[in-house]
Amino acid sequence: MTRKFSGDILLVATHNKGKLEEMVHLLEPFGVKVVGAGEMDLPEPEETEDTFVGNARIKAHAAAKATGLPALSDDSGITIDALDGAPGVYTADWAETGNGRDFMMAMTRAHNELEAKNADHPRLAQFRSTLVLAWPDGHDEAFEGIAPGHLTWPIRGKDGFGYDPMFVPEGYDITFAEMDRWEKNKISHRGLAVQKFVAACFG
Repeated sequence: MTRKFSGDILLVATHNKGKLEEMVHLLEPFGVKVVGAGEMDLPEPEETEDTFVGNARIKAHAAAKATGLPALSDDSGITIDALDGAPGVYTADWAETGNGRDFMMAMTRAHNELEAKNADHPRLAQFRSTLVLAWPDGHDEAFEGIAPGHLTWPIRGKDGFGYDPMFVPEGYDITFAEMDRWEKNKISHRGLAVQKFVAACFG
C-alpha cells in the first residue's frame, strides 16, 4: 500500500530552478512548504544508473538521508524513437559543455542525428519523468509520467527549457516552448507524474 505523505516540509532534490518552480506551483494547493536542495546546500550525487527511476532513487535517498526530511526527486529526459530511445537518461549530458549546459547544442545534435539517419516524419519522441519520494527510513514510492509527441525543426517558442522548443505534444500543433508554462504543466511528463504522486500520497 502506498505510504501517504505527512509533514509540513517537502524537500525537492533538485538544483534546477525551473523544476523547483514547477513543483512549488503544482504542490501549492496542498499547503506543504517546498524547499529545494540548493537552499539546503546539498551536493548533487553522481547519477550512475542507466534508468530514470534508478537515478531518481539515488537523488531522493541521498537528500532524505542528509536532511531527515521526505525528499522528492525527478529524473527526466526525452526519448527519440528513430535514435533507439536516445538521449534518454543522457538528455542533460548532451547539453553539457564543460562550462554549463547548452540546450541549443543538444537540440541541434538531435536534429543532425535524425537527418543523418534520414528518419521518417513525424519524428516520434516522448518526454519522460520519473518521480521518487523517499523517506529517511529508506522507503520510497515511484511515479512515471510520459508525454508523447514529435520533434519539429526549426525550433519554435521562447518559453520552457531544455528540448521544449523542438517538441510538439500529441494532439497539439505548437511546441512546449510556445505554450503557457502552467498550461504545459497540465499535460507535461512532469505534470502527469506529479498528478499520480499527488493522487497516491496526498489523496
